[in-house]
Amino acid sequence: MDKSFHGSGYKTERDALELKNISFLIINGERNRHVLDNISFKFKPGELIVLTGPNGSGKSTLAEIIVGIKSPKSGQILLGGEDITSKNITERAKLGISYSFQQPICFKGVTVRDLLEIARPENQAFKELEIVGLEKDEYLDREVNKTLSGGELKRIEIATVLARNSKVMIFDEPEAGIDIWSFDNLIKVFKKLRQKNKDKIIIIISHQKPIMDIADRVIILKKGSL
Repeated sequence: MDKSFHGSGYKTERDALELKNISFLIINGERNRHVLDNISFKFKPGELIVLTGPNGSGKSTLAEIIVGIKSPKSGQILLGGEDITSKNITERAKLGISYSFQQPICFKGVTVRDLLEIARPENQAFKELEIVGLEKDEYLDREVNKTLSGGELKRIEIATVLARNSKVMIFDEPEAGIDIWSFDNLIKVFKKLRQKNKDKIIIIISHQKPIMDIADRVIILKKGSL
């Protein structure tokens, strides 16, 4: 049993997210390209992991495979010892996997309040908005559409992931489109998340050194390999 887990005490192997020999191909006529080639890695509860590497190295693809947006050509994904490789995105969300997209999605007719209540039905305080630097009175009843800036959409999406309080939280380039003040606050948010949630797995895709500096481990992907 691995006892080298972050934080006080340790979590058993059953609490980990494990990738076993994950591969993903893009098929283009007779030419196939390995976006991910035989990736194996174990994410441990209580850890903040940063996934980095050159553009096109397979970072977002790996995240989308964990979430269930894409299916690997081969390999297994285990969560808490359970093989979830064949489960769809909804089933994985119910098991406790959340994802913040690199490019936030707009929802016509849906307000910020709606999103946060869907994320956590019992949520009434909406503290997550304040955590990401947005005033509740100003944003709760606004539609999640293109009247919001890219930075505002990004912060709202991060707030939604925080509201879900999932076992596994994946943030794809959370700094994208966010101003310097909000970026500094975001670093503080991730620090607090790690400190207060010893049973959570936090995965951040980023090129930013300040985010790497707070990581327990950094994964570097290059040409689809670790």
